[in-house]
Amino acid sequence: MVLRSKSFARYIFQNQHKLIQQLVQTQQLQIRLCSGGSQQIQQALRVEDDDMPRISQAAPVAAPFPMKIEHAPDVGEQFRYSDLSVRLAAPHQLSPKPDTDDMAFGKYFTDHMLKIAYHKRLGGWQKPEITPMETLNLHPAAKVFHYAVELFEGMKAYRGVDGRIRLFRPDMNMARMNITAYRSGLPTFDGEELVKAMCRLIMIDSEWVPHTESASLYIRPTLIGIEPTLGVASSDSALLYTILSPVGSYFKPGAGGLKLYANPKYTRAWHGGVGDRKVGSNYGPTIHVQREALKEGCHQVLWLYGDAHELTEVGVMNIFMLHMKENGERELVTPPLDGLILPGITRDSILRLCRQWGEFTVKEEKFTMPMVKQLAKKGRLLEMFGAGTAAVISPIERIAYMGEEIQVPTESHESPVYRRLYDTLTGIQYGKIEHPWAPVID
Repeated sequence: MVLRSKSFARYIFQNQHKLIQQLVQTQQLQIRLCSGGSQQIQQALRVEDDDMPRISQAAPVAAPFPMKIEHAPDVGEQFRYSDLSVRLAAPHQLSPKPDTDDMAFGKYFTDHMLKIAYHKRLGGWQKPEITPMETLNLHPAAKVFHYAVELFEGMKAYRGVDGRIRLFRPDMNMARMNITAYRSGLPTFDGEELVKAMCRLIMIDSEWVPHTESASLYIRPTLIGIEPTLGVASSDSALLYTILSPVGSYFKPGAGGLKLYANPKYTRAWHGGVGDRKVGSNYGPTIHVQREALKEGCHQVLWLYGDAHELTEVGVMNIFMLHMKENGERELVTPPLDGLILPGITRDSILRLCRQWGEFTVKEEKFTMPMVKQLAKKGRLLEMFGAGTAAVISPIERIAYMGEEIQVPTESHESPVYRRLYDTLTGIQYGKIEHPWAPVID
């Protein structure tokens, strides 16, 4: 028997863990993936036109980077979602799902992963496949190990108040990932096709999407150079894969605002570098400084740049400051996209929302620690907060800088802007607010 029913296939995907466990417990069916029954299962999982995950169409939105990239002629063939193959995990490969209270960031992973190989000598991108979660088998000389030829993205899937699963501006993640691939000498790809494949992966592991607004499913698309040659050059072989991880709050609830460690002797990025790209080499060297911040009783590092001590990022987040101008008007400012900071998708969303509200001036311009000190001294510093996919928005309470502590009254206001932004963004993500930024996976 060949299963072709769209609705029944979806039911199988979304409830496979329960179904497999029931089948094993009752022994009513003797299907074994290594036996002839596997042919029936694989045929049932064959992608057909009407089985394609449906994503609600989002209205075009402006982005701080090109939304389409022209593939280099030598990239070769692009992969297609229609060629996707699926191999489900066997019962013994399924993992128990964690309790919501135990969802430390990136600690647990779902049962399946998406993998797409690239080999220039074979004509370009190969067929995508979803497999059980498994370790990667790579040559010791793979470029990713020696020259950090790799990049990644951070996305989330949210189970809305209506039970439906949503993404948040995935087209922007794909565009940013492609421009990072181009900068890293890695092959570019069709972002729409990758989103479709990731949606199928999420459908298969849909029960891993937490049934709560205090958690979500973190999506980590990753692209690495795997050519086994010791030479600083672009990689003719690569692997694009996606893993999923249920996560709770990035910072513990009730912990209060962040205390930041601002030491001007440390620099995260510089002009002409890749501080504006999501590559691992931006993050590894920050670990030592983060440890130093913890020793000083701080939560995160506030990264400064140059002799003027410009504020750039806080930890792995973009930073915002709300202050009162001399004329009494409020102004929200965040560092410009001049190559030093990541063009965050949450950052872009905040800027667009605040400009739509039209309640205060919104600027993208440099500001320095001496400016922050002066505003705090005059009582005109209102709020500071970090923003990113993992934490959404995190209020800042204090800054340890050059032997003194600067107090930031972010949470002392009756209706702080950061809280309104947080409620609006999470409202969109969890389906409380209908918005084109949050396409639904049907």
